[in-house]
Amino acid sequence: MITTLSINNYRSVLNLTMLLGPLTVVTGPNGSGKSNLYRALRLLAETAQGGVINSLASEGGLESTIWAGPEKISKRMRDGVVPIEGGTRQEVVRLRMGVVTDTLGYSISLGLPEPSRSAFCFDPEIKRETIWAGPFYRPASVLVDRKGPMVKVRDGRSWKVVEQHLSSFQSMFDQLSDPIAAPEVFQVREMIRGWRFYDYFRTDKDAPARQAQLGTRTPVLNHDGRDLAAALQTIREIGNHEALDNAISDAFPGARIDVVHHNDGRFSVEFYQEGLLRPLTSAELSDGTLRYLLLVAALLTPRPPLLMVLNEPETSLHPDLLPALARLIIKASDNTQVWIVSHASRLIAALSDHYECHGIQLEKVLGQTEIQGQGILDTPPWHYRE
Repeated sequence: MITTLSINNYRSVLNLTMLLGPLTVVTGPNGSGKSNLYRALRLLAETAQGGVINSLASEGGLESTIWAGPEKISKRMRDGVVPIEGGTRQEVVRLRMGVVTDTLGYSISLGLPEPSRSAFCFDPEIKRETIWAGPFYRPASVLVDRKGPMVKVRDGRSWKVVEQHLSSFQSMFDQLSDPIAAPEVFQVREMIRGWRFYDYFRTDKDAPARQAQLGTRTPVLNHDGRDLAAALQTIREIGNHEALDNAISDAFPGARIDVVHHNDGRFSVEFYQEGLLRPLTSAELSDGTLRYLLLVAALLTPRPPLLMVLNEPETSLHPDLLPALARLIIKASDNTQVWIVSHASRLIAALSDHYECHGIQLEKVLGQTEIQGQGILDTPPWHYRE
């Protein structure tokens, strides 16, 4: 389980370190930085998929994503005694992110390249990557250290260099996949690859989920929901079919679904509702009903991930569906760590009643995203390796 997340210099997040639980709910008013936390975690996940530099480029590059305010916000600035203004930068520009699990920690530091004549002279570079044992970084606990092109791993009381020519645009996860030579790199890479994100399900009239699709066993719903029917059928055959039926009837009393297998190998969903003489096809369902079915397929996956992140799952749902969605999320948190980003008060209230729910209330102070009520003593210890 991820116990701590730290983000430094990413958009509205100047410096934020937070504890996570089995079920974490991130809330806050519009513009408080909820989406920035979500995007930062997705960016961190790209390190294990080989796409962290491309993802940064798609956001406008490092200069567009780096914190735009002063390097430090003093108490006098907070109190309004002096105006908010920048000064001479004391530190090099770095975007840093990291996580800690029950056993290992990982952090990455990205910065601008040295001036050159390359056509890619504005591409960010990976300056440092570190894996350590324990709840926070300490020099004595470092197991793997990447600085520039060189990667070394701890070998007893000494160090062993395992890579000397790593490209600045590649994470060490791209090159070091040997579980024997660098077992910690392999372990952390596979952990991060196991994270699953659901941000936006298409429910428009041309959405793939509304069309019959070729059906194959689908233990993991696609991020756009195109294989909804196959995912639901997979849950029926190798997953918790009782939980599936209960999730439908909990939200729509008296309703049930059926997966139709067409002669050409395509699958489609039919929705039986109390009082109707025929089932509704996926094309006829309301946006909210279809989105709820997609969330059911995602949360009841027969192959639970290490971490599942849902960004504003309440979108298009009627408020009366939110308690049922909350119960579905709580059930999923028995098998996987769940992170919810939401501003729906009814969903937040229902989730907060769960004893393992960890709530994070964000606020924006002088343009900076902060955790409401978090003081120095409430902040988990965290250090980045320079």
